[in-house]
Amino acid sequence: MSKQVPSVSLSNGYKIPSIGYGTYLALKGQGVELVKKAIDAGYRHIDTAFLYENEHEIGQAIREKIAEGVIRREDVFVTTKLWNTFHDPAHLEEAFRRSYNSLDIGYIDLFLIHSPMGQQFAGYEIEDMQPKDAAGNMLLSDVDYVDTWKAMEKLVSSGWVRSIGLSNFNSEQIERVLAAATIKPVNNQIEVNPGYDQRRLIEFCRERGITVTAYGPMGRPHRTTYGNRSALDDPKVREIGQKYGKTNGQVILRYLIDIGTIPIPYSTNDERIRQNIDVFDFKLTENEIQYLSSFHSDRTIQFLPLKGHKYYPFNVEF
Repeated sequence: MSKQVPSVSLSNGYKIPSIGYGTYLALKGQGVELVKKAIDAGYRHIDTAFLYENEHEIGQAIREKIAEGVIRREDVFVTTKLWNTFHDPAHLEEAFRRSYNSLDIGYIDLFLIHSPMGQQFAGYEIEDMQPKDAAGNMLLSDVDYVDTWKAMEKLVSSGWVRSIGLSNFNSEQIERVLAAATIKPVNNQIEVNPGYDQRRLIEFCRERGITVTAYGPMGRPHRTTYGNRSALDDPKVREIGQKYGKTNGQVILRYLIDIGTIPIPYSTNDERIRQNIDVFDFKLTENEIQYLSSFHSDRTIQFLPLKGHKYYPFNVEF
């Protein structure tokens, strides 16, 4: 297995490991053991969100691994996210405090606005996260995400969170935040995979000193893929993998790293967890990168119930 995972420098001087363990699909009761396995495999970057209902379990796993002497708190980088119903600055600090207390690891490394689209506040419990009217339509909020960002900045001065950033923001929305920010976003977490590689948005962020975390790195094969041609089953990708002694999945993750992203794959399979972090002892050629860029399709996460939102981010080119 590859040695220590390299890190990427954030614009504020902190460092984020170049690959992380995503926990979006971790079912209740799975989180502790999965994150402990990931830490044992070498992961030092764990991604979660209030919406995922697993912050408490992730925090427990980290604390137990610290108690075992496997890691120190400063060795692990933890990201969590502010959900859409908490965009109003009146609710943001309490929402953050709940994530902070659930994780219970002293501080949060990176706190992201989960999306630019606000939804009406209905309470702080999980059952309040998707408020709907009597007809089943999402209840939306038009709170300006710039106001949300300004409230996020106050959390940094508290010492509870070291870095703040965005998720699912497009280029125009990022520019609006940058124009108003006194603390610059250090990261934008977006869907990136061979079918939807977001090269223009990645370059846009790079030019502004913003790192990109890639969720859905395999193209979400468990979901409707909107016509994605899967790189996971592609013979040419398999041939590239055989050249390096790697699996198709490892080739995909290396591709995402080579184009400038920080992938956060999720798996419950022990061997896959190990394989996904073992991608730092090879590098793809330009021709191989070009081939991995040929799987053109559409995003697999489209937030369709929120498509009517004034801040829906996917109506512009990038």
